[in-house]
Amino acid sequence: MKPARQNLPRAKKINDSGITRRDLLKGMAGLGAITALSSCSSIGKDSRDQTRSSIPGQSDLIRRENEKPGTNDWLLQNTRIDPATKYRCPWIEGYCSRTSVRAGESISFHVSTNPCAPFKLDIYRMGYYGGKGGRQVKSLGPFQGEIQPDPPIGKNRLRDCQWQPCATIRIPRDWVSGVYLGKLTTERERLQSYVIFIVRDDRRADFIFQCSDTTWQAYNRWPDQFSLYDDGKNEWYCGPGVDVSFNRPYGKYCQILDAPLSTGSGEWFLWEFPLAYWLEAQGHDVTYISNFDTHSDPHGLRRAKGFLSVGHDEYYSLEMYQNLRGAIASGLNVAFLSGNTICGRIDPRPGPTGVPNRIYGRTDYFGPRDEAMIKRFPTMAKFPYHSPNEALVLGARSNVAPCTGGADWICTIPDHWLYQGTEMKLGDRIPGLVGWEYHGEPAAIPGLVVVATGATQDDPGKLNGGVYAATVYPGPKGNFVFNATTCWWADGLAEPPGYVRPSVYTTPQGPDRRVQQITANVLDRMRAGHIL
Repeated sequence: MKPARQNLPRAKKINDSGITRRDLLKGMAGLGAITALSSCSSIGKDSRDQTRSSIPGQSDLIRRENEKPGTNDWLLQNTRIDPATKYRCPWIEGYCSRTSVRAGESISFHVSTNPCAPFKLDIYRMGYYGGKGGRQVKSLGPFQGEIQPDPPIGKNRLRDCQWQPCATIRIPRDWVSGVYLGKLTTERERLQSYVIFIVRDDRRADFIFQCSDTTWQAYNRWPDQFSLYDDGKNEWYCGPGVDVSFNRPYGKYCQILDAPLSTGSGEWFLWEFPLAYWLEAQGHDVTYISNFDTHSDPHGLRRAKGFLSVGHDEYYSLEMYQNLRGAIASGLNVAFLSGNTICGRIDPRPGPTGVPNRIYGRTDYFGPRDEAMIKRFPTMAKFPYHSPNEALVLGARSNVAPCTGGADWICTIPDHWLYQGTEMKLGDRIPGLVGWEYHGEPAAIPGLVVVATGATQDDPGKLNGGVYAATVYPGPKGNFVFNATTCWWADGLAEPPGYVRPSVYTTPQGPDRRVQQITANVLDRMRAGHIL
């Protein structure tokens, strides 16, 4: 039975100490620590909080971070989904005030519990950590949770929560750039879900790992049928006139596979965490950003030797496209270890309180009009198709029919530097690595080569007419761009704790020495700055 959603009086502080909000804020101001706010009260402090400036370039920063003790306590142990909504966990759910945050900046946590229940918030940085996958960096609470109101349905079906925060923290100086999970746990029933955010920095690093969080939000159906794909009539609507907000929890992921760990964490665990886990296990010098950092900070892209697009990286603003293309023109190496990339165009804009990049809608598709795609998704005909061609950045089209399917990765140029050390020969296959969305129709870019290609299928042996193309093309400054043409590339690298292998169209086979070697070749070439 779905818990009733209603406005109730706010509960008193757990400790009921009589300390006023002003006294509490004053007492903690010198620590730069947790700010207890009116909706929830905390009785915990952590003296490790402190302001920070950006960490300077340190090539061994990630290696040293991963030498610290890890834990797998970050894993959710007790999840529950309201069957009436199919996606949400109303017993404990929340969101963060920002998608990414620098050291010294503040971030707030907005949590609802229905029914009202005390809860804790434990924060972990995700990485390798001796195979544990995470390190706890802070424990907050207990807080007295309260029922926060479901937002009204606004213009373009927008659901934008204006929940009161339970706590605000200032990011400490020693928090290394990465993806951070907040594990929410109610104290009585021990029900759990996540909040998620990125800590970014401004240091020079070998590699930038771009999280695909605009796509996470596009597929977020919280509270039930309110994703970018829901127009109130169709479950998979692909036209304009629908907005989504980051001011709401992430519901459990809505397609391909059942992934309880996605409750509150977007698509991070589905396609991206295995790559981060592998990179940090290897000690690579990597720093993390949000899609919105690519949107807002073009100069920040040029502090690295290589840029990594990861997983399901579908939704780009025009600024993201232009900024990335400009960085390639300036000499940045790029690896699209992703599928369905740079497909839908979005228009990031502030939320009601003026915070930038909290709301967006789908305004167009990149590249020329494709009648075969429109035949499959008729509502795509509503767009003007005035956006630049994604293939000029990717090396191949993203938005091509049938757009979904699976395939083996089939080697076409075994003597290319990409395959060094793999022992792959012409026609050799990596089973099931391509899926569930891919890139095709290689671009007419001078020097571009197709390093893997093959036919896609709906089921083993049942071809669906698609043809994928993995490509490499040279940039103007001796740099290069690699397009792996699959959402599932990271499956061939690692299988971290909690990982659920996808199986639709085809099934990837997990860590493969050849995928690891190809990825190592790409990263080594990025770092060394070799000319094609």
